[in-house]
Amino acid sequence: MLDKAADHKHVKNKQFSRDHINFLTAHKKRKKFIFITQISLLVIFFALWEIAARLEMIDTFLTSYPSQMWHLFLKLARNGALFKHIWVSSFETIVGFLLGTFLGTLIAILLWWSDFISKVLDPYMVILNALPKTALAPIIILWAGAGITGIIFTALTISIVVTILGVYGGFKEVDEDKIKMLQTFGATKVQILQKVIIPASIPTIINALKINVGLSWVGVIVGEFLVSQAGIGYLIVYGGQVFKLDLVMTSVIILAILASLMYQGVAYFEKKLMKGR
Repeated sequence: MLDKAADHKHVKNKQFSRDHINFLTAHKKRKKFIFITQISLLVIFFALWEIAARLEMIDTFLTSYPSQMWHLFLKLARNGALFKHIWVSSFETIVGFLLGTFLGTLIAILLWWSDFISKVLDPYMVILNALPKTALAPIIILWAGAGITGIIFTALTISIVVTILGVYGGFKEVDEDKIKMLQTFGATKVQILQKVIIPASIPTIINALKINVGLSWVGVIVGEFLVSQAGIGYLIVYGGQVFKLDLVMTSVIILAILASLMYQGVAYFEKKLMKGR
């Protein structure tokens, strides 16, 4: 009797393992198919762009075309100018991104810590979030100083308010029952923050990181439009001023690639963090 039960359990486990393997295989195939489709769409887009340019269906002076941008990319890469501009913009963006996320999270913790401060600052946070920070960039740069400092500060001011509101909103959505349970056991506010609030808000903080990737690049590019002598934003402005639209389009494509790589870095960090949890 025991042998029959053991055999039945073995068969069930074997079936479960087979089903699990089939599910994982199908999931991997779907991910691969999605990735191939994404790449195919990109290739088709650039191929159609190139064909339209060759057949003179579009004005290449205004839109440029992939092969022309590729030759310009190689030219900039050979003389080293391209990597200088990429480094400047990437450095400014990463610093502004990290500062905006870190300071925004700290202020969100402060708002959660003190209900009085939260209620006092609430209308001001709403107003700051509604202000068009990109339109205020010239004033921000005048206050913070021209150059890299002003550009980083512009990226910081654009991302910090969104981080505060997003992370603080995540803090407030944490299950109140868990907090009350810890309070009944005599937990301090620091312990509640460490054991419940922050761990439960990890997905919210990760989402804030993802949003800040785009916002930080917006702040840096706007700042470079105004005061920079180097960077992707500078290349876009310079190309527009001298009517080198191929330089403008090449810079935009490079900007898209850099923003995508930075986003993928955050997604990789999220994957490792959630796996660790």
